[in-house]
Amino acid sequence: MAARPLAIVSAMHEELRALLPALSATQPVTLAGRHFHVGVMHGEPVVLVLSGIGKVAAATTATLLIQAFDARALVFTGVAGGLGAGVRVGDVVVARQLLQHDMDASPLFPRFEVPLTGRSRFAADALLSVAQASASLRCMARATELLGAAHMADFGITDPRVHEGLVLSGDRFVATAAESRALVDALPDALAVEMEGAALAQVCADFDRPFAVLRTISDRADESAHTDFNRFIVDVASVYTRVIVSDWLDSTSRATGE
Repeated sequence: MAARPLAIVSAMHEELRALLPALSATQPVTLAGRHFHVGVMHGEPVVLVLSGIGKVAAATTATLLIQAFDARALVFTGVAGGLGAGVRVGDVVVARQLLQHDMDASPLFPRFEVPLTGRSRFAADALLSVAQASASLRCMARATELLGAAHMADFGITDPRVHEGLVLSGDRFVATAAESRALVDALPDALAVEMEGAALAQVCADFDRPFAVLRTISDRADESAHTDFNRFIVDVASVYTRVIVSDWLDSTSRATGE
């Protein structure tokens, strides 16, 4: 019986393209308009896919990875806006919990609670998240080597760090300081905001499948959020994704003795 793959889900085309050169024995599979890339990376069976933007797209992708490929774990990579104090452009956030900030069925249910589940926060897998955080720390230690001093200066990146905690998701691009303040007022422990992670988390909880969410901070979720976004994805986020995922897969292969 073939080994169950690890699923690596990218939010952006550039991140997926950064990972594909390391994939061998590639088999393309198309389902529901998504192009899945099945193969081997660093000795591990994997399936790579672009999720699409937003919670529905992420939920559909996660369901297909579990149902069609029987992925043994899912790792989502992408960018996010920083919310927490000290969460800066060029940092990495590893989600420990995820919450849909635009879920509000009150007064029937408490604000943020997913109706009929009794919960608003979905916990990422502890061991998988520790592995992502460890790989991220090793990447941050090499940031100047990996990105180059010029790119770091261009984006104002100095001493990049790894944070772990609450990540918010919603079907709205948060791009004003007022919106960010409102989120932090409602959820003071929130570190970052994005558009997919909590949906993937809910699907994985339904299927009892381990997952992790890894986000590079591209902006501070304010009026500067659009500045050089596409260049940041290419020059910073895609580099982080390639290095962190490769490091994690190498560690996974060593742990399984392959």
